[in-house]
Amino acid sequence: MKAERDELAAIHERYARRTLSYEPWAPWVWRTHRALELALIQLLRRHRFLPAADTRLLEVGCGGGANLQMFLRLGFRPNNLAGIELQSDRAAAARQLLPANVKIWTGDASTLEVPSHSFDIVFQSLVFTSILDDSLQERLANKMISLVKPGGGVVWYDFSYNNPSNPDVRGVPLSRVRQLFHGREVHSRKVTLAPPIARVVTRVWPPLYNVVSILPFLRTHLLCWVPAERGRS
Repeated sequence: MKAERDELAAIHERYARRTLSYEPWAPWVWRTHRALELALIQLLRRHRFLPAADTRLLEVGCGGGANLQMFLRLGFRPNNLAGIELQSDRAAAARQLLPANVKIWTGDASTLEVPSHSFDIVFQSLVFTSILDDSLQERLANKMISLVKPGGGVVWYDFSYNNPSNPDVRGVPLSRVRQLFHGREVHSRKVTLAPPIARVVTRVWPPLYNVVSILPFLRTHLLCWVPAERGRS
């Protein structure tokens, strides 16, 4: 447990060191977000969670609330959305951004004290690549799957390759995702044009993003559906 506490402290330090701007109006950021939103719509429709109706969703690592705001646009009801964020300042930003009946917790998601099977979907975006301790990754994955109702699943979005210029993150390949959710099928697709390429092509002409991202080998992130039940598709 001490190693995991140390890792949580290290995560705070890594985020404090980050200097790259992800302004939502930057063409490459806007295109990336819209492409992810479309892929999420397709995934949620495939698994019959759209229209959202009474679907309950928890985001692990909700940051300032941008993804939860996206789910509101997709028709999720505020009282069916929740998020947990390790960093108190980002959790406060989420509370300010979102409707008051979206529940936001602050703390370590792997120790979140809510009943098992509380949500239809547990979503994580770019969280596991910031966790460099294997045991904390495993504990968090176990917590996430325990919170999902039968018939629901974990929605995973994260990059799968290492970034040699950034030692604060570590890519999570599909083999590791499968290991984290041992015994369950992982349905995955590659999404998101590699950010360095996205920055270049959108400077040339923003619609080039859509053209270049057709090539699968230029996509660096995995979007996965992990069903709550073993062997369920």
